[in-house]
Amino acid sequence: MAQRLIGVALSAFLLASSASQAALAQALGDPMRPPPEASASVSVARGEAQGSESASRLQSVLIAPGRRVAVIDGRTVGLGERVGDATLIAIAESEVTLQRGAERQTLKLHPSIEKKPVPQRPERKVNP
Repeated sequence: MAQRLIGVALSAFLLASSASQAALAQALGDPMRPPPEASASVSVARGEAQGSESASRLQSVLIAPGRRVAVIDGRTVGLGERVGDATLIAIAESEVTLQRGAERQTLKLHPSIEKKPVPQRPERKVNP
C-alpha cells in the first residue's frame, strides 16, 4: 500500500513538473525570431505595403575578399544592383549608399547609435 501511495505521489509530481515546464516553454519567445519591424520591412520589399523611398532598411553587411553584399529589406544586394528605383553604389562596414539619379541616400546598419570619440586621459608619469 505504501509503495502504491509513493508511486501515485511520484506520478502526480512528474505530471505537475512536466506541465509546468510546458507552460514555461510556451511563455518563452523564440530567441532566433526576427523582431516585428523586420517582418514589416520584408513586406515592404515584397510590395505588400506602400512606403516611401526612404523606407528601405539596411539589415546586414558582408565584406569578404572579393565580395561585398548588403541585406536591404530582406534581400541580398551586391554593388551595382538595384534596390527599388535606386542603385547600390557603396558598401562600408556599417552603412551603404544608394543613388537615385543625382540624389544619394545613406542607410546605416544601426541608425540610432551615434559614435562619439572616447576622451583621451592624460598620461600618468610613473616615478621609479
